[in-house]
Amino acid sequence: MTVKEQIEQLRSLLHQHNYNYYVLNTPSISDQEFDSLMRQLQELEEQHPEYQDENSPSVRVGSDINKNFTQVSHKYPMLSLSNTYSEGEVNEFYQRVRKALNEEFEICCEMKYDGTSISLIYEDGKLMRAVTRGDGEKGDDVTDNVKTIKSIPLVLHGNNYPPVFEMRGEILMPWDTFEELNREKEAREEPLFANPRNAASGTLKLQNSSIVASRKLDAYLYYLLGDNLPFDGHYENLQEAKKWGFKISPLMRKCHSTEEIFEFISYWDIERKNLPVATDGIVLKVNSLKQQKNLGFTAKSPRWAIAYKFQAERALTRLNSVTFQVGRTGAVTPVANLEPVQLSGTVVKRASLHNADIIENLDLYIGDMVYVEKGGEIIPKITGVDTALRSFMIGEKVKFINQCPECGSTLIRYEGEAAHYCPNDSACPPQIKGKIEHFISRKAMNIDGLGPETVDSFYSLGLIQNTADLYQLTIEKIKDLDGKGEKSAENIINGIEQSKKVPFERVIFALGIRFVGETVAKKIAKSFTNIDELINASKEELINIDEIGEKIAQSILNFFSNETNRTLIQRLKDAGLTMQRSEEERADYTDKLSGLSIVISGTFTHYSRDEYKAMIEKNGGKNVGSISAKTSFILAGENMGPSKLDKANKLGIKIINEEEFLKLIS
Repeated sequence: MTVKEQIEQLRSLLHQHNYNYYVLNTPSISDQEFDSLMRQLQELEEQHPEYQDENSPSVRVGSDINKNFTQVSHKYPMLSLSNTYSEGEVNEFYQRVRKALNEEFEICCEMKYDGTSISLIYEDGKLMRAVTRGDGEKGDDVTDNVKTIKSIPLVLHGNNYPPVFEMRGEILMPWDTFEELNREKEAREEPLFANPRNAASGTLKLQNSSIVASRKLDAYLYYLLGDNLPFDGHYENLQEAKKWGFKISPLMRKCHSTEEIFEFISYWDIERKNLPVATDGIVLKVNSLKQQKNLGFTAKSPRWAIAYKFQAERALTRLNSVTFQVGRTGAVTPVANLEPVQLSGTVVKRASLHNADIIENLDLYIGDMVYVEKGGEIIPKITGVDTALRSFMIGEKVKFINQCPECGSTLIRYEGEAAHYCPNDSACPPQIKGKIEHFISRKAMNIDGLGPETVDSFYSLGLIQNTADLYQLTIEKIKDLDGKGEKSAENIINGIEQSKKVPFERVIFALGIRFVGETVAKKIAKSFTNIDELINASKEELINIDEIGEKIAQSILNFFSNETNRTLIQRLKDAGLTMQRSEEERADYTDKLSGLSIVISGTFTHYSRDEYKAMIEKNGGKNVGSISAKTSFILAGENMGPSKLDKANKLGIKIINEEEFLKLIS
């Protein structure tokens, strides 16, 4: 046997034993025998570097060479799921799907594992790349670290897998490993990890993959994407992927009614506490990929899936004090400072009280024993008071403040809103710093090297008073501040310079206009050629944009009517920021559907609903959700809802099919 054949045989053996141990949980050799085989392989690979293979089992031990992560765009965006917390909302989701599809469908129920999302790219049966979720559009390449996770196959079994595909899943730190790691950190007097999710996420971002290997991360894979998949069924594809070597949860179940779904939820709400890894809910997915495509996506999540979150745990603790924080929009939020208490795997010291009405309804006093729970197991909140434990030693009644705690301005409360606001948006320090922090954030201008602490420092020193001041900074001005060297200063200035290339839609988002999030900013950028058109837009023009209603339109008008904001935008224009759609984007748009309001209904063959919506927008049309006398026509696929069909006939609205629509815009 040649050396090359020996190496290949050892690799094949070790891959199989890894699979037996970490996926099947049925080891066929002892740890000592496994280590002996691994040593043989490592010695041969060291002696014969010409046979190096990036997917060799030896990479599982990791390397102590530090590597910076590079950003990689996702072929398919990694969107988050909509959350629901009641059986009523689950039933609403089920009925929406039934109404939209108007045909039989199955729901696949899965455990919602509480870890960090990962995308694995395989080519010709080998792991080529592993990418974190990031912002959903692009993430960090963490391939070297993921290769140390022994439940993730480096080389697949069999040969009936697609030549190229993507497998998504959740990287987890088991409870046993998490507790052991925290015991070690406690012994070294280091800060403890708050929960297994944070521990897994932090571990995956370590620069040293040998440390990652020592952390014993695990993974469950839950979604197969790509062309030429074996089946139309999501469940069936995962069962097939199990044969290729993937660790697929055995707890999945296909359901055909809400009764079966609720039975699954009820069982696992109790039994999940016996699982070796953290879970926080159940994921419900329409099983058919064709039906998934027809249901499509909203701006943030798929319409064919939803996450049911288990009811939060709650704990009883003492209210020590209440403080008030001012956000970048001027909203004042009361914060309860609590006696530390363990809750859902974390130590809780603070909780939001949200607004004045909630404080009044709770009838809070300093010193009260209060019930705390996590909304969706993320944000702690006070849900009640144990008045039976209220003693004569109780402190003052908690009242909402009248003046801004930062600048002293009298707070205002807008009609129809629960929050109080500080109106001094041009001189209130937290608002100014908050706007700058929003402006530099990853989803906005994405300025590397700047963070909240640096912004606070530059503001305190008088270097920046608004976002436009960032573009007046120089290396000379900042290189000796807060211990920053010339290299650090260069990185900041380079990041500021690079931000001038950020596209128009993200500049609109970065401005921090109230109620204008990422999705609305994209809609605005597609509707106006440049910033001047937006500044001079009428209320009617704004409301005609999809997803913009009266409240958002008025907020945009208020923002641009402020002379300070207009001056700021002029300074940003002068600094060279992108204040118009690119030539490429403008070239893609037509006015073939200009002024037309179009309703989409039914299921389609050639494209998904979302793709048709994008086509309508690209050709100047407006997507509307309901039929009215103002509807121009209905783009109808198969199984159009009978109520919509009836209403269209009564109003005399024209109905066209896919072929007619595609011909119309061709």
